[in-house]
Amino acid sequence: MSLLNKKNDILPLPRRPRLALTLGDPAGIGPEVILKALADPGLSKNFDVTVVGSQELLLQNYTRILVNGSLVPLANPENLSILDVPLEEEIKSKIVIGTGNAASGAASFAYIECAIARTQQGEFDAIVTAPIAKSAWKAAGYDYPGQTELLAQKSGTDRFGMLFVARSPHTNWTLRSLLATTHIPLCQVPWVLTPKLLTKKLDLLVECLEQDFGIENGKIAIAGLNPHSGEQGQLGREEQDWLIPWLEQERQKRPNWQLDGPIPPDTMWVKPGQAWYGDTIVQHPKSQIQNPADAYIALYHDQGLIPVKLMAFDRAVNTSIGLPFIRTSPDHGTAFDIAGKGVADATSMKAAIELAAELASVRLQKRA
Repeated sequence: MSLLNKKNDILPLPRRPRLALTLGDPAGIGPEVILKALADPGLSKNFDVTVVGSQELLLQNYTRILVNGSLVPLANPENLSILDVPLEEEIKSKIVIGTGNAASGAASFAYIECAIARTQQGEFDAIVTAPIAKSAWKAAGYDYPGQTELLAQKSGTDRFGMLFVARSPHTNWTLRSLLATTHIPLCQVPWVLTPKLLTKKLDLLVECLEQDFGIENGKIAIAGLNPHSGEQGQLGREEQDWLIPWLEQERQKRPNWQLDGPIPPDTMWVKPGQAWYGDTIVQHPKSQIQNPADAYIALYHDQGLIPVKLMAFDRAVNTSIGLPFIRTSPDHGTAFDIAGKGVADATSMKAAIELAAELASVRLQKRA
């Protein structure tokens, strides 16, 4: 199901979008959710997908899952388009399904490096990344907070953000949540969070909503930092000292956008929850009409991702905005504990592939 506004679904395209799908950490569930997602015969009828990784390791995962008796269909790697990334024999020999280590970290880093390079060369229109383990990257000598930061560095981008997108299976409402700060310790958030940073993130979000999702003159909700948004300075001064004045300035700059906030973090997610679940949790039909925002800005990682994962753990998509190319990823980790057992849920991976194709289609149409 499309996550875009209908006016963006314009055909025909000058050509089919081309997606690079990285294998992620080969010891995790990335290979499994890829094989499950690509087994859907209707998934890639309007776009082309190339798996970027190790064909040998993908085959190993395929065989192991079949032996374990997967109840979900799997794509046969021999029938897939695979860009085989060469690995040293010493690295391949140390990769063990279910155990993240320096070898699996080196492999997953090589896969995404290859996908970035080929995309920058014009071979692909979008990158979909399977999960990696940051600890495995660090063990392999790659000290990055995550794939987002590597993608930004390799593309020479200093304006980027992590937007999480999910379509409710209950109401068809689309949740969009942007993180103002990402992979940093909680104690650093008040120092990193500044009016300049928030303006950069808001600029990115508005551009993305307008260009990729076809939303103009929309509504964006911005969370407060402190409990009760500071309780007028009694529970923290950030709102009073700069967040509220910053919001007033942004409202004047963007008269066509409704900017609500700073909303107390413990109540900001009530309307999205009602919009997401509808009658499944709300009995009175009129109470469904809550006028949720088109997008939400959370000021730090867990403030945004706890509600997103509570509502949409199996279908949310991490979308990197601000990059010169499309990048999406399922909103889950490597799950080493269940890797190779055939029980991983591929819903989020399938959604990530579909959203990448839709966003790439929009950009291709605009270039035509």
